[in-house]
Amino acid sequence: MRVITTKSELRASMQSSRISRKKIGFVPTMGYLHEGHISLVKQAKLECDIVVMSIFVNPLQFGPNEDLERYPRDFERDCELAKEAGVDYLFHPDVPEMYPGQSLTYVRVGQITEKLCGASRPGHFDGVATVVTKLFQIVQPDRAYFGLKDAQQVAVIEQMVRDLDIPVTVVPCEIIREPDGLALSSRNVFLTSEQHQQALILSKSLQMAKDKLASHLFESADQVNQFVIQQIQTQSLAEIDYVDTLRYPSLETPNSLTDDLLIAVAVRFGSTRLIDNVLVRHNNKEC
Repeated sequence: MRVITTKSELRASMQSSRISRKKIGFVPTMGYLHEGHISLVKQAKLECDIVVMSIFVNPLQFGPNEDLERYPRDFERDCELAKEAGVDYLFHPDVPEMYPGQSLTYVRVGQITEKLCGASRPGHFDGVATVVTKLFQIVQPDRAYFGLKDAQQVAVIEQMVRDLDIPVTVVPCEIIREPDGLALSSRNVFLTSEQHQQALILSKSLQMAKDKLASHLFESADQVNQFVIQQIQTQSLAEIDYVDTLRYPSLETPNSLTDDLLIAVAVRFGSTRLIDNVLVRHNNKEC
């Protein structure tokens, strides 16, 4: 595995791969890798000749009162995990390398960024869209792999790729969970044992709502939301940011519960904000 810290060196390496007609897979991350990230690498290795991973904690997607400095980092550990997973190029730029001088240009995706995390974290998806566009320009991958734990992020990136005619295939990959059901996240390390135990209500309530939808026990999206809220509120440490049921991937209010639906939650346990979701497909594709 080759570790690269500059855009110019990575561009040169990717140009060499493209000349030899190798298919490039790309896994963008903010590091502190876990099995969710590694699952993206495994999928990329199945479909591509070269796998590039980026590790960059992007300051643009953190608000003024958010946990940029607290975000967990362990580059040596990440290097070992990436190497074991079979990553070919690990791109690890610093902030001045990615953002030299004052940035005057940003990428903004409308409408679908105004719900869910976009509503409670203003500017977050502008930062995501901007850095992912920059990374796509640098790597120029054939395929890019994103986890569906942040399904809104996947929808935003897919919309951006369509609207800007970026020649990359976005590959959404299923949520990877701990054995007890908690969705894997770099932030899970901050949970106390009691917070972790109570956080299991997220996956449990989402699965219960999905099962009830399959049995036609809800008449509206609001009933779905209220059911999930009631379940989460059984845990004393849970502070709900949002619970919502929306059409996917448009993130519009559903016309019918037979639409493809995303049931999404964001909940704080102490100072740690967790997100989780379940996708309910009606075309025989379950996620």
